[in-house]
Amino acid sequence: QVQLVESGGGLVQAGGSLRLSCASSGSIFSIHAMGWYRQAPGKQRELVAAITSGGSTNYADSVKGRFTISKDNAKNTMYLQMDSLKPEDTAVYYCNANLRTSPTVGFRVLEVWGQGTLVTVSS
Repeated sequence: QVQLVESGGGLVQAGGSLRLSCASSGSIFSIHAMGWYRQAPGKQRELVAAITSGGSTNYADSVKGRFTISKDNAKNTMYLQMDSLKPEDTAVYYCNANLRTSPTVGFRVLEVWGQGTLVTVSS
């Protein structure tokens, strides 16, 4: 019914840049907030950046000044621009959305996750 699909991950050298995309599709009435999370091997999943429907943003301290979250409502897509990448940024990055489904499928509040995209930063 609702799907989030990430893209843009890959291998990059330290100091380089990548841009992740998260495309939403399906029976969505509204999206309240979206975010990017990451999970490194052996570590818990952590919030990287989030953006509300009104455009307010917040970032993990570890990425402030280096990462920028944005969204294009016309394209139903959220982005994460990652600059000055460090080896410690290596992780699987997940897209997350808190949304309400359309009335035709129950008008429910859901939390939805994408499948993840791997970012590897080499030193």
